[in-house]
Amino acid sequence: MNLQEAINLVNENVVNFKSLPAIHKENKDLVLKVVKYDGYYLQYISNNLKKDKDIVLEAVKQNGFSLEFADKSLKKNKNIIFETLMQNGYALKYVDESFKKDKEIVMMAIKKYCFALEFADEIIKKDKEVVLEAINQYGYVLKYAHDSLKKDEEVVLKALKKNVFSLIYADESLKKNKDFIIKALKVCKWGTFLEFISPELKKDRDVVIEAVKQWGMSLQFADDIFKKDKEIVLIAVKQYCNSLEFADSSLKKDKEIVLEAVKQNGYAFQYAHKDLRKDKNFIIHSIKFSGNLLSYVDDSLKKDKEIVLEAVKQNGLALFHADQSLKKNKEVVLEAIKNNCYSIQYAHENLKKDKEIVISALKINSYCIKFVHENFNKDPDVIAIIK
Repeated sequence: MNLQEAINLVNENVVNFKSLPAIHKENKDLVLKVVKYDGYYLQYISNNLKKDKDIVLEAVKQNGFSLEFADKSLKKNKNIIFETLMQNGYALKYVDESFKKDKEIVMMAIKKYCFALEFADEIIKKDKEVVLEAINQYGYVLKYAHDSLKKDEEVVLKALKKNVFSLIYADESLKKNKDFIIKALKVCKWGTFLEFISPELKKDRDVVIEAVKQWGMSLQFADDIFKKDKEIVLIAVKQYCNSLEFADSSLKKDKEIVLEAVKQNGYAFQYAHKDLRKDKNFIIHSIKFSGNLLSYVDDSLKKDKEIVLEAVKQNGLALFHADQSLKKNKEVVLEAIKNNCYSIQYAHENLKKDKEIVISALKINSYCIKFVHENFNKDPDVIAIIK
């Protein structure tokens, strides 16, 4: 194979470069063309050309990771390192060890990609300015900071502001520090990291209250004693209704707490105690706040007309959860349609043939024609509405 044939093959598909005879992988012009297209092809060229500054420079400009395949001598070349890191900061992994101790070089890499801190020398990982620069992009980078900075309140707090889960990588001393944790909860306004604090602080009432104020679901990580604490559970469900899931069973019977949850979203009723799901008086009162609650009441109450009427008046689509017997009830279906015309799709098939029902839905939105009996497509009164 002559050079022109090799060039033609590469022009057809650069992948063909891999299978070229070794002699053509030593042709500088051809190699330059290939690495400009994809720097990673540096791995396939001759060892001699891996020492060529022009070729390696073009390769790293296209793909910084290609520095991995350059000759060691060029991994010490500052110009090449600069171009490499400008293209991909994470390529700090492949530079000469001497540059991993160079603050200027490491800062350049980090500014391009914060996780380059992983490959910095331990001396640089102790540098607060460098670590803060990395954390400014993403808190999880705390993982690669020196242990001394994982004890630094300023550094850890900044990491938490960026990503609360970065507390995983903080020193244990801070995870036990009540003042710091409360401060962090207030500043971050997100109680998620309660999962990662010390077991002692999960038993601390002040800490748990601050956590559930910020995120009710953090109740799941609190000590069990607080899951029985009405004040704390009430704070949690007011912040987020589904926190009810993590309350003690004794409080899942508490009407005040459950009502606070379902006021936000009726679907939170799924976490209520089964006794409340059969309590007609409670359901009549609470379903006025969220018709969706009907989905989790006891099946016997899904047949109760009074309850279902209240549900569909609040949310017409709650008709979906009603017993079949009430999906046949014209009064119930009309009330559902008044609230949300699309609830006609959940009516019994017989009522989808009822002209009064159909007209009431179509007057609100003609799109409901999709859900009614096909005979209405020819009905003059219906046609007059949907035109």
